[in-house]
Amino acid sequence: MTISIICTNKDPKPWVEALEELDPTLDIQVWPSERNKADVEFVLCWNHPEGVLANYPNLRCICSMGAGIDHLLNDVYLPKDLPILRIVDPLLAQSMFEYICAAVMCHYRGFDLYNAQQGESNWFPQPPKSISQTTIGMMGLGHIGEYTANRFSEFGFNVIGWSRTQKNIKGVRSYTGEVQLDEFLSHANILICLLPLTNETRDILNLKNFNKLPTGAYLVNVARGEHLVEEDLITALNEGQLRGACLDVFREEPLIKNHLFWQHDKIFVTPHCASITDPISVAPQILNNYRLMQDGKPLLNQVNLMRGY
Repeated sequence: MTISIICTNKDPKPWVEALEELDPTLDIQVWPSERNKADVEFVLCWNHPEGVLANYPNLRCICSMGAGIDHLLNDVYLPKDLPILRIVDPLLAQSMFEYICAAVMCHYRGFDLYNAQQGESNWFPQPPKSISQTTIGMMGLGHIGEYTANRFSEFGFNVIGWSRTQKNIKGVRSYTGEVQLDEFLSHANILICLLPLTNETRDILNLKNFNKLPTGAYLVNVARGEHLVEEDLITALNEGQLRGACLDVFREEPLIKNHLFWQHDKIFVTPHCASITDPISVAPQILNNYRLMQDGKPLLNQVNLMRGY
C-alpha cells in the first residue's frame, strides 16, 4: 500500500520526511516516479496535472496539501466517487490571521498614506480613527474565517460576517445568503475575502458589489484570484470608491510582469504567501486519515463535492 505525493510547484521532500518521521514503515513515493501505480491507494495533491489521477487504478482517497481544494475540483477527470480531503490546521489559521492583521492595521493606521507622504517629504498627521467605529466585513466564516473574525473582535473592531449558512460566533454579527449580501456590504469599511471558490462565489468581488461598500473601503483578498474581477478593482480604485487593496491571490500566478497591479499605487501585491502549509504540523492528520482509510472508518475534513468545500 503506497502513498504518492503529486505536486508541480512544491518541494515534496519535506512532506516525505515529516510523514516518515511519524512512521518509518510507510511506503511514500513521488510522482511521476512511482514504482507501481497500482500500489497507490492514497495521494497528496497540489496543482496536479489534469487527468493524472486516472492513472492509479486502486486509488481510494485524495488529499489536498492545503486548505484549498479548487485545484482538485478544476480537474474535469477528478474521480468523484472517491473521498476528497482538505487540510485543517491551527497554524494555517494563525498565519493567515497574522497576514490579514498586518494588512488591516497598515490600512487602519494610514501607513499607505504616510508612505506616500514620505516620498514627498510631507509631514502631515492623518486624522485619528476609532477601532470600535471601524467595521471589518468577513466574507467566509469557515475555520480560518471564524478564527480571524474572533481575533479582530477581541481587538475591539466591529466585526460582521457573511456566509452561505447562518453562523453563531460571539462578537460577530452574521449575514447569510444572497438576500443579506447588500446589507452586509453596506457596513464593511474593510472587506476581507476568505470564501471558498464555488460557482456562486466566482467573480463576487466586482464593481457592483464594490459600489455597495462605504466610500473609501479597503479590500483584502486572500481566498482565490477568481473571486476578483480585476478590471473592476482598477475602476473602483481609480474612481475613489475603494481606497486601496491588498492582494495575495491572482487569476494567473505568478502575476505576469506587465500586469497593471504591479504599478498601481493603491494596490499591495504579495506572491500567494499569506498562509503556507507546514508539513510537520499537518503530517499527523494526514497519517491519521491514511490509517482511518485503511480501517474503513469515517475520514476527517472530507469535502462536500456538492458545496465545493
